[in-house]
Amino acid sequence: MVANDNEILRQIDEILALCEQHRSRSKYDDLSDLPDALRVEVATRLLATITRLAPPGSSYASSCERFSKDYPPLTFAHSCVRLLPGMLRALRADYAAGSMKSVRELIHADVFSDFLEMASHLLDEGYKDPAAVLVGGVLEEHLRKLCEKNGVPTTQAGRPRKAESMNADLANASVYSKLDQKNVIAWLDLRNKAAHGRYGEYQKEQVSLMAQGVRDFITRVPA
Repeated sequence: MVANDNEILRQIDEILALCEQHRSRSKYDDLSDLPDALRVEVATRLLATITRLAPPGSSYASSCERFSKDYPPLTFAHSCVRLLPGMLRALRADYAAGSMKSVRELIHADVFSDFLEMASHLLDEGYKDPAAVLVGGVLEEHLRKLCEKNGVPTTQAGRPRKAESMNADLANASVYSKLDQKNVIAWLDLRNKAAHGRYGEYQKEQVSLMAQGVRDFITRVPA
């Protein structure tokens, strides 16, 4: 996945510049007077760029999927180079305006919700320890996503940063409150106890409260 919106915009601009370069050499929007191999290359790169950069579940992703099915092979390249630059410019405008963030946040929330449901099921079956590890994993990944969203480093000297360190930086950057920071510290401590076999140092009820707290935290502070 592309790290941030600036990198996405750079990649889009690169492909759009390529299209404009070839279009300046052609008399037609579909580049039909240029070599077939070049036209197919441009068409393929346009479609691949939108497919790669459009968030899953967005109208851009579904439109791209339908696009390749709706046009027969003989007209596919012509249609791509004629229509897809406009779609790519629209995608760029949405990223530049921040409109795509809500899509990514919903996707992250859905995935995390599924894992938290699994943790609740484990708790109901009496497995508090794997439930605590699972909820802690969701929390750490959410912290990482928040760092990516807010320009906070997720690695140091080429290695992933610890969740405790990311938590401190996110709170210092006012991504969330100091009270949230303290709650995250407590949840990470419980997760660490579960991960290191210190099962007698916490109760099932504490894991349940942790799961509820993490769910609320993810909802209030989306990544």
